[in-house]
Amino acid sequence: MSGTKQLVDQAARDRIAKDLEATLVVEAAAGTGKTTALVDRVLALLRTGKATLASGSGDLVAVTFTEKAAGEMKLRLRTEIEKARRDKALPEDERARLDHALEQLEAARIGTIHAFCADLLRERPVEAKVDPLFEVAAEDETDRLYDEAFTRWFQETLQRPAKEVPGVSRVLRRATRERDQDGPRTALRRAGRTLLEQRDFPTPYEKPDFQREAEIDRLVTRFRGLAEWAPKGFADNWLTKSLREIERVVFEIDRREDTTGQRDHDAIEAQLRAVQKARWWNWKGSGTWFSKPDNLTRQQVLDVRADVKRELDAVLDTADADLAAKLFVELQGVVRAYEDLKRSAGKLDFLDLLLVTRDLLMTNDAVRAELQRRFGRLLVDEFQDTDPLQADILLLLASDDAAVTDPANARVVPGKLFLVGDPKQSIYRFRRADVSLYEGIKRRLEADGASVLPLQTSFRSAPSLQAFVNAAFEPLMKGGEKATNEPRTQADYVALAPFRPDPVGRPTVVALPVPRPYSDKPGYAKIVQWKIEESLPDAVGAYVDWLVNHSGWKVTERGSETPVAIESKHVCLLFKRLQSFGNDVTRPYVRALESRRIAHVLVGGKSFHEREEVIALRSALSAIEWPDDTLSVYATLHGPFFALTDDALLAFKHVQRHLHPLRKRDEAKLTELTRPVAEALEVLAKLHVARNRHPIADTIARLLETTRAHAGVAIWPAGEQALGNILRVLDMARRFEAGNVTSFRAFVGRLEEDAARGGVNEAPVVEEGTD
Repeated sequence: MSGTKQLVDQAARDRIAKDLEATLVVEAAAGTGKTTALVDRVLALLRTGKATLASGSGDLVAVTFTEKAAGEMKLRLRTEIEKARRDKALPEDERARLDHALEQLEAARIGTIHAFCADLLRERPVEAKVDPLFEVAAEDETDRLYDEAFTRWFQETLQRPAKEVPGVSRVLRRATRERDQDGPRTALRRAGRTLLEQRDFPTPYEKPDFQREAEIDRLVTRFRGLAEWAPKGFADNWLTKSLREIERVVFEIDRREDTTGQRDHDAIEAQLRAVQKARWWNWKGSGTWFSKPDNLTRQQVLDVRADVKRELDAVLDTADADLAAKLFVELQGVVRAYEDLKRSAGKLDFLDLLLVTRDLLMTNDAVRAELQRRFGRLLVDEFQDTDPLQADILLLLASDDAAVTDPANARVVPGKLFLVGDPKQSIYRFRRADVSLYEGIKRRLEADGASVLPLQTSFRSAPSLQAFVNAAFEPLMKGGEKATNEPRTQADYVALAPFRPDPVGRPTVVALPVPRPYSDKPGYAKIVQWKIEESLPDAVGAYVDWLVNHSGWKVTERGSETPVAIESKHVCLLFKRLQSFGNDVTRPYVRALESRRIAHVLVGGKSFHEREEVIALRSALSAIEWPDDTLSVYATLHGPFFALTDDALLAFKHVQRHLHPLRKRDEAKLTELTRPVAEALEVLAKLHVARNRHPIADTIARLLETTRAHAGVAIWPAGEQALGNILRVLDMARRFEAGNVTSFRAFVGRLEEDAARGGVNEAPVVEEGTD
């Protein structure tokens, strides 16, 4: 990477490695060598003695986004230290420092911000007011605890009068669409989860000045006025039909009032929300007159209807804000129940690690001062993914004044903070990381003397591909005027600069056409999205097959300039989204690759419970728990674990009159064809009898061991992924049991609930060296 070629950003790279007393914010796009730059700075700090790894004073902390990235950084740092130590001209004092650093490397604070905070809290549990033996709850554990907390709260809330929980009452009155089977309960569950993830913002939502009942009454009056015009128009006019729909809404409101004798504003609000999304608001009809005898033009009716629609939207928007303010208060019971369950289980979730650490630093002067002395340098990778809590922790640790308790007032010690990020990759807003936060901190550090250094040279991409990317994004990504005081919500685009030459004999950008984008409907030969989604996966699979097996194209790999033939490990398929209307977008592509026996690994797929191996394992666990469930027993025997044929199963059923693991069998009537069925049923019977006498994971492991599932699944086209998914079920069982739940049936039920809910990530199997 270094070579003799002068890089356009060489001055910035030199400052990173040499200007150790300056606070630097490095903006580096993917492939520009930012990890190398960060390791170079760490090595320089160690060589000069300006930082140590684990001495207890002036220690270096390197914060990475994932544990995998931390492992890679430690490996790279070890390699660079060893390389530097082999230099015969190295001064003895530097050699001694590097020797000491090598000894301390495994104890170095190089890891995720959550792991760093967990270590600090275990050191100071009394000051932090946490259980000294706390454990970090994994995602599935927090889901289980939250489900239990929400269920408790929901049952208690249903017993309360509606006037005590008006927000919940309004949500429960909302109608449920046919395709949305979850209903209001799920809406409340999601709202509670959102509050749970934002519990570090305790300030209640602002309640608008809103007279809901009066506004709804006014809307009903406006609707009634439109309904009175419905009989005046032509029956086959689309505008008249829309007014008939409004007339039906008014009729339903009046009918309900006649029945109860009073106006139910919660029911009307729920009804109006359904009306708001109706298609008939766009029906316009034709002609000049709507009703000539009444001197009423079509445009007049359209204008009044549009005004009513605007008023409807405005009222419901304000009602939403009013509802949110009420739910904030009423859903606090869910948060309290979750906190109680978590505390009794001795768990902290990922937000707790950040929140408790931040509060500890803000409230305890002695701890804050001691940690500021201990940690002399803070280096942060992927800073664009930092959320407000993480930023507060870093700013307090880097502060030049131990008396400052507010992160907003902290001034950073020059050189103590080194940030690496790419605002263009700020994609984790759902995790509360936001480009405006990044830009705000960057601007604040610049005001305190920090320098912003861009790295532009991309070592990864070919120049023609870089030109393609630059041309696509540079006109669109404009950060806006820097003179304003408000943090920008869009990053400036920094053009990629070339380093290596273009490949010879092949293109770098290929536009793959969609083979069948047109509708099959007669007389409707138009491009439709569903036909694109239907035909594109097979086309992509065929292209990848040609690329890997027939193209003859070559690529260079990392760390080598020698071209090698393209293999499946060189191909990556990226998806804009993983789910569309509840369906896993990746599955058709996976099937297209599997049918061509192209080795692949799926990262982040949302179809965990739809995978063949997971379905088969769920069926087997159901058969173990419920031997009377003939369908599950049959699916298990016929599935991939036992792989018994229909002939054998039918023959056994015909002679023995059952497929029940616990019923007696006539051993004398067993044949070579049916004996494997009896043996498989015996396996299920033994597992059923012992299921509650052994750990849940042990029962699953015995099933896998008896059926030799590991070896069988491993040779599937996507065997690595399938095996990873099976092992993940084992891990889920261990975590489930760690939550003081020992019932095998409860675990099987949880799997079925998770499968019904869907959207679960597949097991991550990508590691260093994975093809």
